[in-house]
Amino acid sequence: MENNTSKHPHVVLFAYPLQGHVIPAVHLAIKLASKGITVTFVNTEAVHHQTVKSHAMEDDNIFKGVLQSGLDIRYVTINDGFPVEFDRSLNHDQFWESVIHDFPAQVDELLAKLVLSNPPVNCLISDTFFEWTTNIAKKYNLVTVSFWTEPALVFNLYYHLDLLNKNGHGHFTSHANPRQDTINYIPGVRAIEPKDLSSYLQPSDYTSPIHRIIVKAFEKIKTADFILCNTVQELESETISALQEKQQIYSIGPIFPTGFTKSRVATSLWSESDCIQWLSTRSRGSVLYVSFGSYAHASKREIEEIANGLLLSKVGFIWVLRPDIVSSDEPEILPFGFEDEIKDQEQGLIVPWCSQIEVISHPAIGGFITHCGWNSILESIWCNLPLLCFPLLTDQFTNRKLVVDDWRVGLNLCDQKPITKEEVAEKISHLMSGKSADELRRNVKEVRKALEGALAIGGSSHRNLDQFIDGVKAKVQEKTGFGFNNTEVS
Repeated sequence: MENNTSKHPHVVLFAYPLQGHVIPAVHLAIKLASKGITVTFVNTEAVHHQTVKSHAMEDDNIFKGVLQSGLDIRYVTINDGFPVEFDRSLNHDQFWESVIHDFPAQVDELLAKLVLSNPPVNCLISDTFFEWTTNIAKKYNLVTVSFWTEPALVFNLYYHLDLLNKNGHGHFTSHANPRQDTINYIPGVRAIEPKDLSSYLQPSDYTSPIHRIIVKAFEKIKTADFILCNTVQELESETISALQEKQQIYSIGPIFPTGFTKSRVATSLWSESDCIQWLSTRSRGSVLYVSFGSYAHASKREIEEIANGLLLSKVGFIWVLRPDIVSSDEPEILPFGFEDEIKDQEQGLIVPWCSQIEVISHPAIGGFITHCGWNSILESIWCNLPLLCFPLLTDQFTNRKLVVDDWRVGLNLCDQKPITKEEVAEKISHLMSGKSADELRRNVKEVRKALEGALAIGGSSHRNLDQFIDGVKAKVQEKTGFGFNNTEVS
């Protein structure tokens, strides 16, 4: 007779196919495996191909660097419905339509095999934006976990789409103009302005495939067994408390690589330039880091004004400028002569991509112009860096509110559109020097303490992760009768 006990659950973890989602998913896999859990990490073939290519890797397993420490992480890839060479960014809507309609069948086929593995898979963790999670988990009798990679505030606003709709702040099924007055009726959310909602809650995005993905995902999430959130309980306590009245949600962030050093797992989709030699010639806190992340696009005019503002400021900078940052066929996106001028003045360095953790933890970096991606915000707070905020897409507008209005660890790059080089230069000055810079640095140190405390042994995120694992074990036993012995795995 088969022994129906094991030391630990076997979790299958599906990462959403965007770099900002893959990074925390990879580090969640490592966290869980370090607690003795068997993890099968699922990447799309396209993300895997781009990662391996950008790092010129000989081995196909991106987790090879952490497996020597005895972690049981298995790595598999899955087709997303298109050849790896297909340009998903250029054919954005076509790709996301396929994620809605075709991808779930690929997942179903893979899970049919994984449930037969040893030990058998008994828990499914997938990014919240995958709306198929609960249906497929039910089919295979798996514990369902939704993994949210953004702030709890953004989650809570999506969670209450029905209230926004009912109150006229979000006509998600029509093109009528929504109300523009303050929103003050969402449980656990203090008053928030419509301009601070995610772009997918703004009128122009109601018909996009991503908007439809969000609507479906947040209908389905109400039946998930657990929700994991990459945030810190102390920073979003009211929001999290309100959500906990509805479902079991655990804040386990910030989900960083061990020791906040460059990850031993390849997660970057682009080749990384080495900036450390250039930074080592600069004085402490004198360099501004500029990056708009891996996904969002800006206009050519915005890039030109930021470039000219950097020149005007005379502050040293490293600018991560993706070749596709301007979503057009513009061959030249920087002002004429800009690169020659910064080279002559030895003012700046422009790279297509870099290891962000490695760069922002360098003592020469003193501030960060950011698109307000959630990973970037958490990483910069960890490095005690004040922020200059220029949100472009999705949750970034709500994240800006947390940074500038709630925690006061950053400034708006531009208060009034359109952006101008004069305002950029002025804001850089406020960020990098003077009384305002001192105040921002004091505030960011306080917020950093919350992050540090949460991750410490006995801290909220440390406790929540342990409670989550206990909850999964109990739920697996309840669903399947499959028990776990209490052997501790360090």
